[in-house]
Amino acid sequence: MANEEDDPVVQEIDVYLAKSLAEKLYLFQYPVRPASMTYDDIPHLSAKIKPKQQKVELEMAIDTLNPNYCRSKGEQIALNVDGACADETSTYSSKLMDKQTFCSSQTTSNTSRYAAALYRQGELHLTPLHGILQLRPSFSYLDKADAKHREREAANEAGDSSQDEAEDDVKQITVRFSRPESEQARQRRVQSYEFLQKKHAEEPWVHLHYYGLRDSRSEHERQYLLCPGSSGVENTELVKSPSEYLMMLMPPSQEEEKDKPVAPSNVLSMAQLRTLPLADQIKILMKNVKVMPFANLMSLLGPSIDSVAVLRGIQKVAMLVQGNWVVKSDILYPKDSSSPHSGVPAEVLCRGRDFVMWKFTQSRWVVRKEVATVTKLCAEDVKDFLEHMAVVRINKGWEFILPYDGEFIKKHPDVVQRQHMLWTGIQAKLEKVYNLVKETMPKKPDAQSGPAGLVSGDQRIQVAKTKAQQNHALLERELQRRKEQLRAPAVPPGVRIKEEPVSEEGEEDDEQEAEEEEPMDTSPSGLHSKLANGLPPGRAAGTDSFNGHPPPGCASTPVARELRAFVEATFQRQFVLTLSELKRLFNLHLASLPPGHTLFSGISDRMLQDTVLAAGCKQILVPFPPQTAASPDEQKVFALWESGDMSDQHRQVLLEIFSKNYRVRRNMIQSRLTQECGEDLSKQEVDKVLKDCCVSYGGMWYLKGTVQS
Repeated sequence: MANEEDDPVVQEIDVYLAKSLAEKLYLFQYPVRPASMTYDDIPHLSAKIKPKQQKVELEMAIDTLNPNYCRSKGEQIALNVDGACADETSTYSSKLMDKQTFCSSQTTSNTSRYAAALYRQGELHLTPLHGILQLRPSFSYLDKADAKHREREAANEAGDSSQDEAEDDVKQITVRFSRPESEQARQRRVQSYEFLQKKHAEEPWVHLHYYGLRDSRSEHERQYLLCPGSSGVENTELVKSPSEYLMMLMPPSQEEEKDKPVAPSNVLSMAQLRTLPLADQIKILMKNVKVMPFANLMSLLGPSIDSVAVLRGIQKVAMLVQGNWVVKSDILYPKDSSSPHSGVPAEVLCRGRDFVMWKFTQSRWVVRKEVATVTKLCAEDVKDFLEHMAVVRINKGWEFILPYDGEFIKKHPDVVQRQHMLWTGIQAKLEKVYNLVKETMPKKPDAQSGPAGLVSGDQRIQVAKTKAQQNHALLERELQRRKEQLRAPAVPPGVRIKEEPVSEEGEEDDEQEAEEEEPMDTSPSGLHSKLANGLPPGRAAGTDSFNGHPPPGCASTPVARELRAFVEATFQRQFVLTLSELKRLFNLHLASLPPGHTLFSGISDRMLQDTVLAAGCKQILVPFPPQTAASPDEQKVFALWESGDMSDQHRQVLLEIFSKNYRVRRNMIQSRLTQECGEDLSKQEVDKVLKDCCVSYGGMWYLKGTVQS
């Protein structure tokens, strides 16, 4: 007691267990280095891994301009390794030891006692380590030098011998036939050290990308070190109700269990259900019901259950659609399962069902023919998807089975915003997988939950023509205004500003779209199909979407200022970004903002690009290969033209190079920089410019975000 009084508790810290990277997180232990130097400051030339052996090799550059570097020794090592002639197989192409290889070895096989900790805002987040690897310098180049030396000695000995001497000696050759290998001999051979070494050598190397500490991808991956939804929510796995705790202390005897009537295997009573943990109760209920309002779920779980714990549990097994909860596809179609109708694997079924759920977040109605055309699945599978969450209406399509739950939307805006971010990511995946075109993009959601009236095909064509005629003049004026703005600043040579001309066939496109869609939407604005940063255009008209997201409203001055500040801060860190990467960073920024922030009013792709150009950035038209797999957003590359530092001129020359080439070698970049800047740049200056704007892959340099591995 005296010791406890002398040592009071100063602070209590909540500890959370993050499992997102539990099977992927490794700890690399590097050799001893100066405390002022970080390995992020050393250019990583390449990295590769053998996953089965958990073996890693990193290749790092050596600072040959450092005063402590012995240049004569480096030249001697390169000469011993590669010889006098340098070719493509040379280890040191610069005839100087300018790089060093580090190989890994496992420190311990049991890493269950180790974890990576991240302390943020009074919370400690722990992620278990999957492996700990020690990286030590590799001296394989010495083996190569010894092999060269032995080859030279053998050549000298062969030259000293007489070339005219003929070998007339006849040698006897003994032929032996191997006996059949027994099972025991085969087991010994398989377990031998030589066989294991051979198997290890046969495993191919997998090349990796290295991302620095301040890279956007590193920032994105660090978010997984945080336990999702930890703030203000208790861990339900560690909280038990009194009845559950009593059941754990005094489980029922086997005799009592035998006396209970045997129920069918697919039937679970409510009494049995409430003996399970809360997470299992929610999962079982959602798997059987498939669609349920939150109020109904709370009534089934009982009045003693905390609603905050239920909210946290439901988000793990269900998605929010029109204010109601729909069970996730991977719960119904687990991994390694297949369709009972067509035999399609579970991954394809989950993707198709996610498309149906996403369509219902945009509208009350879905057409089965459209779903089958996009997903390429059989009619029975598509019908199963729709029967999970909708009812069929004759001559109208499939309507969502439950009414829009506006009360839940108003009561839980933080949950709604989190679900919106998840749907934005799912939408991006669906667009990339299914190559969604204009006719499959979401329309403006209906403002009413009731069924829409029938409209004939001729009427829809007339509405499309009228809408196209009204917008044609506005689009021409807007295009003319943007051309005048783009002509105002002086555009440097070699950098082209991409302009999107207005197609005069807009009326025909709208007409074709109206003919192909089912006659369910009577709103003229429902004919629009463009998404604004993942938000449907109907929200711009002041109508709430069925997923419960607030309407954006017009871009006011505070919104413009906040967006401009985000863009400037992002490009000051990254320098080069694709539109796809910029949108991803913007969504991460939105997720970190409190509910009700001005940026939640809705930012369109066009507004985001205009802000980027107004912030002093330029769009670089990178000549992508004809068969590139990059999406249109990934092919839009923006770069900060002037940041105010000494490297602005070097970066501008580099960007001009990439406006004519998709990928470039380092020697071409260095020679062009020397030619344009009129001075011999040091290796550190070139490395800084490349690190700001480019990434290296396979010996070539690409602008950030443009490499397609």
